[in-house]
Amino acid sequence: LWAAFARADSKPDGSVWDIYSDVPGGTPPYTYQFVVNQCGTYNGEGDCFNREHTFPVSWFGDQPPMNTDLNHIYPADAWVNQQRANWPYAAVASPAWTSANGGKRGPCSWPGCTGTVFEPIDAYKGDLARGHFYMLTRYMNESATWPAPILASGGLLAWAKSLMLAWNEQDPVSDKERARNDSVYVIQGNRNPYIDNP
Repeated sequence: LWAAFARADSKPDGSVWDIYSDVPGGTPPYTYQFVVNQCGTYNGEGDCFNREHTFPVSWFGDQPPMNTDLNHIYPADAWVNQQRANWPYAAVASPAWTSANGGKRGPCSWPGCTGTVFEPIDAYKGDLARGHFYMLTRYMNESATWPAPILASGGLLAWAKSLMLAWNEQDPVSDKERARNDSVYVIQGNRNPYIDNP
């Protein structure tokens, strides 16, 4: 994964494309370089980057090949990754914690959803939704046994489906996402069809 990130998740200036610190059209609060800023230990936001399984490993028992499938794994600030933990992605109206680029953890405010969730910035909501769709398509024969809090019998719960479809519409496929899909194909030989055919 570390080597793959350098190909799939490099910004035009060669820095790490971290979806948890990026500020599209603006200046990110911090930036990372490949290799030198790879975690390691960390004590706060901006210390180093690690591997964010956007579909958390606890949701599928940390089994291969899901645990190294680049279609749902991104380089991300380690502290924000820890704050997100294995909470589902959803909408947060009253955050208990907010990252430097505006990601929020707190009680879910999406209809039908309860409990703690993490809301990424708008620019990456579609990316993450399409990653979830990919996971449930690619691993449809495995997902029925996964203990993911957004699933029932291997399919998305009604609130999660409505949220992911809304995010897919709200945040259309970007050039960044297309380029990453091409890179992932070179590395692991498959594609996210929801990027190719949103």
